[in-house]
Amino acid sequence: MERHEIEAFLTLAEELHFRRTSERLGLAQGRVSQTIKKLERRFGVALFERTSRHVALTPAGRQLRDDLLPVQEQLRRAVDRVKAAGRGVTEVLHVGYSSPMVAELLLKAADVFRARCPGCEVEIHEVQLFESFGPIRSGRLHLQVSEGPVEEPDLTLGPVLFSERRVLMVPAGHAFAGRASVSLEDLAETTLVAVEGDQPPYWVDRHYPRHTPAGRPIARISTTYWTEVLNLVGRGKGVSPACEGASRYYARQDVAWVPFSDAEPIEYGAFWPTGTENARTRAFTDTVREVAGVTT
Repeated sequence: MERHEIEAFLTLAEELHFRRTSERLGLAQGRVSQTIKKLERRFGVALFERTSRHVALTPAGRQLRDDLLPVQEQLRRAVDRVKAAGRGVTEVLHVGYSSPMVAELLLKAADVFRARCPGCEVEIHEVQLFESFGPIRSGRLHLQVSEGPVEEPDLTLGPVLFSERRVLMVPAGHAFAGRASVSLEDLAETTLVAVEGDQPPYWVDRHYPRHTPAGRPIARISTTYWTEVLNLVGRGKGVSPACEGASRYYARQDVAWVPFSDAEPIEYGAFWPTGTENARTRAFTDTVREVAGVTT
């Protein structure tokens, strides 16, 4: 059987209606009827029972349908793999993330991407905040989605995918814990717990400022891992900025999450090594944009 014959037969077997079958296939109704009659002549058996009001599969037709459904799926996968190879989107794509919100988005996008490009696998890797750009510069990653800002000449920025409101994590018994909001100026009255490593100074200053907008100094202590920030805040050693969405994953009784009234949101976007963009990274980035609901 040829592919168009398989499609005509299986579509009619599903619809059991010649007009609906012809509309789905974009063919004239007479063409569908001719294809089915040709198959029946070739096999020497009726595949459908037909009346002016009724179309039904015969026992032979049901058997052929059951045998052909796996064949049709194999054909679809074969065509998808050929198309994916032609677009250069085969093999493994390594994508980095720095927060659970990003991981959730990338996992959803990866499922969609694998269905569209069966020849391409996507592997998701966590990137620690203290080494924001290390993995992608070392070649371990093809693409990364993390919080900005990213102002690196060797990295190309893609679209902003989503943003999160900025909040302040404070000890549950802290004076700020009962407030409806805090301001950046309030940080002068606290000790800031910061994650510091090989991030550029502009990135650290954006997330863990050393001065308030009015120029007042902010005391600080530093650690390497963000999870340790939670422990230090919970033990009353200081406070730390975070995104509002993180509270869904890291809520604990000894830490309160208080919104900022005047801090800009944290933006999460895609980036990759300059000069390395290809059909594969473009296709996956487009899929992430689609899943994230980015329309521009």
